[in-house]
Amino acid sequence: MKISLLSFIAFFAAAMAVQAADKIRVSTFSTILTEIAQQVGGDRVAVTGHVKPGIDPHEFEPKPEDLKIVGDAQLILLSAKHMESYVGKLKEATGTKGDLVEVGDGFASLKMKSEKDPDKVVEDPHWWQSVLYTEKAVKIVRDELIKVSPADKATFTENAAKYLAKLDALEKWVKVELAKLPRDKRKLVTSHDAFQYFARENGFTIHAIEGVSSEDQPSSKKVGDIVAAIKSEGVKAIFPGEHRKSPK
Repeated sequence: MKISLLSFIAFFAAAMAVQAADKIRVSTFSTILTEIAQQVGGDRVAVTGHVKPGIDPHEFEPKPEDLKIVGDAQLILLSAKHMESYVGKLKEATGTKGDLVEVGDGFASLKMKSEKDPDKVVEDPHWWQSVLYTEKAVKIVRDELIKVSPADKATFTENAAKYLAKLDALEKWVKVELAKLPRDKRKLVTSHDAFQYFARENGFTIHAIEGVSSEDQPSSKKVGDIVAAIKSEGVKAIFPGEHRKSPK
C-alpha cells in the first residue's frame, strides 16, 4: 500500500511537470498585460508578471532573475511608448528565442510636456486608460498567442471574445454613470498625469500635479497652481491615488 501511494505521488508529480512544460511561457512587464495574457491564454499559458501589483512601473528595472526567465519565455509582452526603458536588456536576454511584442507601439499617442524638461514633448504611455486601446491590446495578445500555438487558436479566440465582452460591458457602465455628471463638471485632479486617454474619451479636463512619470517631484509653484485651479473650478471631490512602492 505504501509503495502504491509513493508510486502514485511520483506519477502525479511527473504528470504535473509535463503539463507545466507544455504551457506557453509568457513574460509580461505590465499588470494590465499580465491580466490580459492570463484571461486570453487560460490554462494554456504560464504567465510571469515581472512588474507586481503595487510596484511603480516607472522605476522598475529587471533583475538578473527576471532576465533569466525572459530568456526562456516564448512570448514577451511590453506596454511600449518608452514605458520600458530597459527594452534593450530584454531583447538581449531573449535573443531570437522568444517573440518580443511592444503591444502599445501602434496606438496613436497623446503628447504631453515632460515634467523633468518642460521644453521636451513626450508620448503619454498610459494607453490602457482607454478601453478602446485595451480591447486592441486583447486582440494583439490573442493573435500573438495563436502565432506561438496555432493548435490552440479556437481556445484563444473564445477566451478573448469573453474578455472583450466584459470590457464592452465595462465601457457601457462607465458611459451610463458619467452621463449623470454634466460635462462642465468633469474636472479631474490627479497626483500623476496618467489619465489623458480616459479624459479624451469621456470629456474630462485634467489638472495634474506631476508630469508623465511618478518619479517626478512637483515644484511648490506647481502645487500652488493646482490648489488655485481646484478653487477656481469648484472641484467638489478629490480621490487620492494609491502610493506605489519603488522596486529598488
